[in-house]
Amino acid sequence: MLLPHHTPHRREAGCDEAGRGCLAGPVFAAAVILPPGYDNPRLNDSKKLDEPARDALREAIENDALAWAVASCPPEEIDRINIFQASYRAMHRAVDALAERPDFLLIDGKFFVPYTGIDHLCVIKGDGKYQSIAAAGILAKTHRDEHMRKLHEDFPQFTWNSNRGYPTKAHRAAIEEHGATVHHRRSFTLLPGGVQYKLFE
Repeated sequence: MLLPHHTPHRREAGCDEAGRGCLAGPVFAAAVILPPGYDNPRLNDSKKLDEPARDALREAIENDALAWAVASCPPEEIDRINIFQASYRAMHRAVDALAERPDFLLIDGKFFVPYTGIDHLCVIKGDGKYQSIAAAGILAKTHRDEHMRKLHEDFPQFTWNSNRGYPTKAHRAAIEEHGATVHHRRSFTLLPGGVQYKLFE
């Protein structure tokens, strides 16, 4: 059973990211403020849910939340500032976009760049402990998956509709055959063993 909040009587926003370990596509993050006393027993770490369950929960979260927002950092920004800083920046952007300002942030993970004027707590495996973080993880994951399915329409060779940009064997084989696209993260090891890749034509 996930906890409804960390501190009673605070407007807490849970924050989580999706796509940090991918070779292609943006990193997404979400921030979610749930109503006081909210309890959805179906909420869980997004990685433990199948796609239909995540999609159903996305609809419930977006309907039930006091406020929610999703933001991202594109590959060129990831390459410029590194994936960790890009993840934190995407979280900041999600908090910026909330219709209501929280007074406390619950962050999934061990590290975070403080958001000016709002205290935070980092929670390792927080998406399995707090409802608001789990909700944010589900929104970040489902919105990113939707984005990757759209990119797949223009780049079907890389099967982003199924691998979502993660480093599968088939994804890396496609990079070796077709080259890297503008959506690939050039600062990542796209091919193992230092193998050079061409640019997508």
